[in-house]
Amino acid sequence: MADLADAIESMEQLAVVWRDMVLDRDPGADVRELPGIAVRWADSRFAFWNCVTLTEVGAEAGLVAQRLGRAADIMRSKRRPGFLWLFEDLLAEEARTRLAEAAEQAGLEHAFPGTGMAGNLLPLAEPHHPDLTFVRVTTDAQLQDYADLNSRAYGFPPADGRDGLGASDLWKSRACAWLALRDGVPVACAATVAADGRLFVALVATAPEWQHRGYGEAVTRKALYEGARATGLTRATLHATPAGAPVYRRIGFQPNSTIHFYRLRS
Repeated sequence: MADLADAIESMEQLAVVWRDMVLDRDPGADVRELPGIAVRWADSRFAFWNCVTLTEVGAEAGLVAQRLGRAADIMRSKRRPGFLWLFEDLLAEEARTRLAEAAEQAGLEHAFPGTGMAGNLLPLAEPHHPDLTFVRVTTDAQLQDYADLNSRAYGFPPADGRDGLGASDLWKSRACAWLALRDGVPVACAATVAADGRLFVALVATAPEWQHRGYGEAVTRKALYEGARATGLTRATLHATPAGAPVYRRIGFQPNSTIHFYRLRS
């Protein structure tokens, strides 16, 4: 089990960042703090913007089962599918051992795993890659390229990513979002956003045909470098997929909390 403070930080970063993201997508989004549950639900076609998470620390098995049932009910009440993000290290030991059973009883199925990561790693050296040039996202056309890269990398239809990011003001101004271009064509992207005294890394993606060339790492370093220059922050956090975790370790992030992503069972 990771240091509990790291797991709490990871969960709280999700709650803080996703509040801004879903309200940017829809000012009328469902953003609530319920007993033991944070709701961050834009009802967008972009499923990452539809999120609930458990927030209590040290919850025992019976309470976790109740919270999972309530979270599943919230998810069923929505038009669009989304995910329950569960930070395993926040749960009491017995609740962790009975988690799979409790999720099944709530009507949830495991979608994919993740890892919370963080580090006091800023500032970084200015990044370079011989294949790439970097451009900050400031226009609707660049934001569409950013959305399309995420859709392709995560297996969503292009319309889903565009529905999530659309003509966002946040992603063209407050977020430090960058495209990596190879011969003028966007091949990777990454962003950082300041959140509660940290830089949070969000929506890193590389076009499938250009993966395993260091492009995702390079553009992530660029987003961190520029984000740190703009804000003066020195600590960064993120939530990694299994494929991304080794890349972030090379940058200097250390894993902390285990994350489980659940969706409603079909």
